[in-house]
Amino acid sequence: MNSPNGFFQKLVNLEGRNFSLSIQKFDNGYFISVAEGSNKIGSMVASIATGPTPITTTIIPSRTESLFLKLVSERISTRMRGIALVSAFIQKELEPNTAKDLMSEIMEMIENE
Repeated sequence: MNSPNGFFQKLVNLEGRNFSLSIQKFDNGYFISVAEGSNKIGSMVASIATGPTPITTTIIPSRTESLFLKLVSERISTRMRGIALVSAFIQKELEPNTAKDLMSEIMEMIENE
């Protein structure tokens, strides 16, 4: 999983659904891609945490997973005091447990890099 160029990728099967998690680490932030099925760019959110609370903006709106995107982006930007760009191509709405498990997988990848 460790990579000299800061790129990490993992395939995860949750409740019969396959997700590809890709993370690119930079000195001042992360780019995270969550893709179900096809490896596509989906809805996108950016957060920056330089003060007490992160500032978040939507780049590409999501029909269903805007809260998941915002939570992932803000949690990562706050953790590293930098920028987080998160993209999610999700085919159907995430169940709460699936979203929680995806968040855990992403945070584990970042913490173990």
